Amino acid sequence: MEERDWNIVAQQALDDDNAFDELYEHFFPRIYNLIYARVKNSSVADDIVSDVFEKLVEHLGSFDSSKASFTTWLSRIATRTLTDYYRWQSHRQNVEWDDVFSPTVDKKEMPDGQLLEKEGKKELLLALGKLSEREQQIIELKFWGDMSNKEIADTLGISAANVGVILFRAMGTMRQLLGRE
Repeated sequence: MEERDWNIVAQQALDDDNAFDELYEHFFPRIYNLIYARVKNSSVADDIVSDVFEKLVEHLGSFDSSKASFTTWLSRIATRTLTDYYRWQSHRQNVEWDDVFSPTVDKKEMPDGQLLEKEGKKELLLALGKLSEREQQIIELKFWGDMSNKEIADTLGISAANVGVILFRAMGTMRQLLGRE
């Protein structure tokens, strides 16, 4: 399947509702997962993601593909909006991460299976919480944000090689913490 040029779609979205809908449909899950992975609360994530897409609509006319890809541009909006949220909040909330990997739980699962899955998620999230803030951010952008190392590098203002090294080390630490090495 051919990769979509989101820079072109973003330019078209200025005048074409269908192009905007396509952007929204493609990027909403990525942005939602990225935000949800940080705030650990679906209603807060809904509010922040709504703010991100409001900013997208408001500033789409200023998007310049010669400065950054659309994916990077939107990811920066998301990370800045999240930073603004934490500034406003003044401290992180301690809430459960019930459905980090899938915001909707399959109701057909057996209770025993749900318990095992929840325990596995809890163990993973505890291990993730032991990483540095930078390592957590890179893992979240990579796996929940579905971003490439280059996109992460552009978003965070570091080199792609540095992203790769940090990711490699963080994943090794996670394996050790989870006893899987």
